[in-house]
Amino acid sequence: MTAQSFPPAIFQSFEEKADRKTVAPRLAALREAMAKAGVDAFLVPRADAHRGESVPASDARLAYMTGFTGSAGLAVVGAKKAGLFVDSRYTIQAPAQTDTGKVKVHEWLQGGLSPQVADYVPKGGTIAYDAWLHTPAEIRDLAARLEGRVKLVPGPNLVDAIWTDRPAPPVSPIEFLGHNRAGQTAPDKIAEIQHSIAADHADAVVLTLPESICWLLNMRGRDVPNTPFVLGFAIVPKKGQPTLYLDKAKITDELKAALAGVAKVAASKTLPAALARLGKAGKAVMIDPATAPEAIVAALKQAGAKLVEKRDPVLLPKSRKNPAELSGMREAHLLDGVALAKFLAWFDTAAPKGGLTEIGIVTALEAFRREEETCVDASFDTISGAGPNGAIVHYRVTGKTDRVLNPGELMLVDSGAQYLSGTTDITRTLSTGKPSDEERDRYTRVLKGMIAISMTRFPKGTTGAQIDVLARQFLWQAGLTYNHGTGHGVGAYLGVHEGPVGISPRYTTPFEVGNVISNEPGYYKAGAYGIRVENLITVVESVDFPGYLEFETLTLAPIDKRLIRKSLLSEAEREWLDAYHHRVWKEVGPLVKGKVKDWLKEATGAL
Repeated sequence: MTAQSFPPAIFQSFEEKADRKTVAPRLAALREAMAKAGVDAFLVPRADAHRGESVPASDARLAYMTGFTGSAGLAVVGAKKAGLFVDSRYTIQAPAQTDTGKVKVHEWLQGGLSPQVADYVPKGGTIAYDAWLHTPAEIRDLAARLEGRVKLVPGPNLVDAIWTDRPAPPVSPIEFLGHNRAGQTAPDKIAEIQHSIAADHADAVVLTLPESICWLLNMRGRDVPNTPFVLGFAIVPKKGQPTLYLDKAKITDELKAALAGVAKVAASKTLPAALARLGKAGKAVMIDPATAPEAIVAALKQAGAKLVEKRDPVLLPKSRKNPAELSGMREAHLLDGVALAKFLAWFDTAAPKGGLTEIGIVTALEAFRREEETCVDASFDTISGAGPNGAIVHYRVTGKTDRVLNPGELMLVDSGAQYLSGTTDITRTLSTGKPSDEERDRYTRVLKGMIAISMTRFPKGTTGAQIDVLARQFLWQAGLTYNHGTGHGVGAYLGVHEGPVGISPRYTTPFEVGNVISNEPGYYKAGAYGIRVENLITVVESVDFPGYLEFETLTLAPIDKRLIRKSLLSEAEREWLDAYHHRVWKEVGPLVKGKVKDWLKEATGAL
């Protein structure tokens, strides 16, 4: 079977989402708007008001202005020059997408916004920004970094003013999860959050993150790609029903009936008045300064509300998956394991013959996943990196960049799916011929790091920041490393990236039973190849050591043994890998047949 025989992909497009030729005229138009507004510069973030990793087309302002389509970044447009700030994942992608003659690309690794934005404004000048697209924490941090050199002023969004063909905001169907999928009723979840509100001496909390609102109300939608979000806001009082604020077009009789007795529904345009009422009543209102738009905070302050700055109270309980959610996640990973067995068996036959393309590989994988009718979307755009493209950490293949995979090159495929039962995310690095000694060495060191995380046992109270080194140690021993986190939280039929737990120096929230996290160390040699091996894991109680926690692996797919340098593995690591592969065979094997079953038996054999 060849790549061309698969149906076209529907979860992912391969078109260029932006054109660098549009950058110059759009910058000129924005500068005209800035001059009329009397400001010296304007900030253009990747974020929307809901801080989502995926934004609807109507909020893709950074891509509209700069051509850069990555999931994180910020542009500052001054009267004469413009800068684009991205992290290490996008230092190759950003210059390739934007007009570097008009926009200077900066790498900014630290948290917060770079003080270099001041370089684009005359001393004593003004930088305007849309307060709906920035948090109070961001603006405070940037103001401190600027040390009074320039002024930050909120105002209307000047990009929207020049965006004449801006798409309409999304309006998608809304569904509600049954108890078999949610595992907890919305009223019970609301009561839990209301207990947190009272404990923090607040009268209400304003929720702005769609994943928090969707989880709280057992609600899902299709407002953004890859993630079953409904975009909106909510106010949850200490007592009584929450109010959900949505685009008026989303408010239907069916929606009101589904939420009857659980939550009230109101149009988003009434949110400012509701915030003003809270303030005038002298209420103490909880907001998350790291995620709430500054516009909401400013409205509350202006109306006289007392602010209680705390982390979104939904994040932690949402991250602790209950038994029903974990059951769904395990089901999703078993279904994904079947699709991956079919894909990997096909790939092993097709790749050595040559002719496969990155787009063809994405298309094939999606086709195998779509054989399962409960697979409704990808959980993110598949990273399909052949040879040197595998070294681009967040590579997105397009018709323009599509590369033929040559036999003998490494192939990195990082992908995931949204099943009605749960969310998956997996990376496999695949052999297509005889790997070099260097490739086998690097691959094995990455694998050892993944196994080290998988095998670790740790006392309650341990954080991802504390165990991150376990994954990096084997690369460090060879003077190597990788510039991304080792793991991120994953939602249950929600976002493939969620807080507040993960594995990297920035994750300081302790692990708890039910957390689902990715485990994905890697190594990248620019211009040559990329290596990453990723499974999802969940936190469980240790059976043998009271007070300790361990990880259970959720992902069920073979790890390419042909790339392993066996002499680098310890006996314990070999035993773990053999046990993992035995489990994959035992659980996935009965669900496949024919040549796929034969392939899987060989792929999961003892090392």
